[in-house]
Amino acid sequence: MRFVIVTGMSGAGKTSVLKFLEDINFFCVDNLPPALLPKFAELCYEQEGEIERVAMGIDIRGGRLFNDLFEVLSDLQSKGYEYEILFLDASDEVLIKRYKETRRSHPLSRNGSIQEGILKEREILRNVKTKATYIIDTSQALTRQLKEQINGIFVENKKHENLVITIQSFGFKYGIPTDSDLVFDVRFLPNPFYISELKELTGNDEPVSSYVMQFEESQIFLNKLVDMVEFLIPLYIKEGKNNLVISIGCTGGKHRSVTLANALYQTLGQEKHTLLLQHHDIEKDARHKK
Repeated sequence: MRFVIVTGMSGAGKTSVLKFLEDINFFCVDNLPPALLPKFAELCYEQEGEIERVAMGIDIRGGRLFNDLFEVLSDLQSKGYEYEILFLDASDEVLIKRYKETRRSHPLSRNGSIQEGILKEREILRNVKTKATYIIDTSQALTRQLKEQINGIFVENKKHENLVITIQSFGFKYGIPTDSDLVFDVRFLPNPFYISELKELTGNDEPVSSYVMQFEESQIFLNKLVDMVEFLIPLYIKEGKNNLVISIGCTGGKHRSVTLANALYQTLGQEKHTLLLQHHDIEKDARHKK
């Protein structure tokens, strides 16, 4: 039987993930007090194959009972019950934004400060996160992308690295994205903006991408970039990093940066890594001209 404990930061998407797991035939129970986990596991295992997949949602809504989780997990192991921990995380900025959009208060925000509640929760969950089998950062993930990650782990049984790589293009004239870990400037490449038939297109259009990638310097840059990123990924994973944001910029974020971001995304490949692709400023030139 596959027994999965779903936990993590409040607002990181636990409810959505439990729904996704339910869609792939997991028997899901949310917010069960940790102390009841061993008995529940025992009942599931006694079903003799009738229940083959179980997912338990556990979070800090359980109050002080959440502190019993490690003792409970040790009890499960001693009884021979195998389990996996899926930990959902997101950046503080994204969590605050989600709480404000839903007009909900954080479970640990006694004085109404969402930020304070998030900090307290991170401290409580620190040890749980270190023991997680899978860590998914939902900061930049669309609902569709999150569902694909869940299916990849629990349906396709793909190897999951606890590092989500977001590759994003941007325009320097609009500013470097604040969440960037690595920033690369491709303004040294020939600019399609000055070619009339390419000016209104973007790096998502074949004529622009073909133009940019026809140059030797574009190919050399891409190869060196891939080599460096592939070198860094296992080091970031070893360090415990779970979210890497690679930002590639050109002047307006429409042509060269989009082309190279797409090329890096395609070259790294979803089979080897958990990748997300975003184009920050691709439509901004059009809006500013109106």
